[in-house]
Amino acid sequence: MQLTLFSAGYCKQLEAISIRGGKWRSMAFPAIFGCIEHPYWGLILFDTGYSSHFFRASDAFPYRLYRWTTPVTYSEGQSALHQLKQRGYRAEDIRYIFLSHFHADHVGGLRDFPNARIICSAAAYESVAGLQGFAAVKKAFLPDLMPDDIKDRLTLLGPSALCSLPASLAPFTHGYDVMGDGSLLAIDLPGHAVGQLGLYMVDRHGAAYLLGADASWSARAIRESRLPHPIAFALFDSSAYKETFRKLEELHHNQPRLQMIFSHCHEAWERCRVEEEGRGVGIE
Repeated sequence: MQLTLFSAGYCKQLEAISIRGGKWRSMAFPAIFGCIEHPYWGLILFDTGYSSHFFRASDAFPYRLYRWTTPVTYSEGQSALHQLKQRGYRAEDIRYIFLSHFHADHVGGLRDFPNARIICSAAAYESVAGLQGFAAVKKAFLPDLMPDDIKDRLTLLGPSALCSLPASLAPFTHGYDVMGDGSLLAIDLPGHAVGQLGLYMVDRHGAAYLLGADASWSARAIRESRLPHPIAFALFDSSAYKETFRKLEELHHNQPRLQMIFSHCHEAWERCRVEEEGRGVGIE
């Protein structure tokens, strides 16, 4: 397998919110998505980042509140669809999209890949299915980003699909064998969003990765044991977030060579800066 990271736009937020001791300055947080080239299952996306669909979906009130509270910077050349085309892939080449959760900055490009099977946790989908208006905005969910046929394309991961994880991933003990062959393992990372999943993989060179979505704002926060500012916990389940964060700290201590990639991490962003021609940077 080969993993390539891209950034599809970014939003602005205060650094101090994301990491205790950070500066009270506005900074950019990238919307990172990944493309996995699987030798058997083909092209698999991990999330999609923003797209022009985000602006249409957040144009009317109350959905515009999302755009006001998290200002987004984006150009059409940064969409997942455009960047993958720059690498020679068509929309129909994407066979699967693994969604970590349903926040708008992770599902913004779903409509651009009409043939892809969508894989997510049952809990994540059930937490947003049918939400409209203020109830949706409170969950950072924009209903119009969902494909019209999403119910026909979903593969939901739930309790019946649980499997044991390798001992190397302790303290995480159970997850989901996404493709049924052990190549991609989904791990529950609750707290930031209901049913949030991370994805573990080992590439063709033997390097191991955990795509951790929004379980932390950065790998640095995990390494330095620096939780977000208490203000951030007004937005999500603080006890679940802290427990997931603690487990990630322990995993890093046990497996320091495991590369944890979080969706808004600046370190990861530096490795996938969008070049002028719109290509991402592969991880070798």
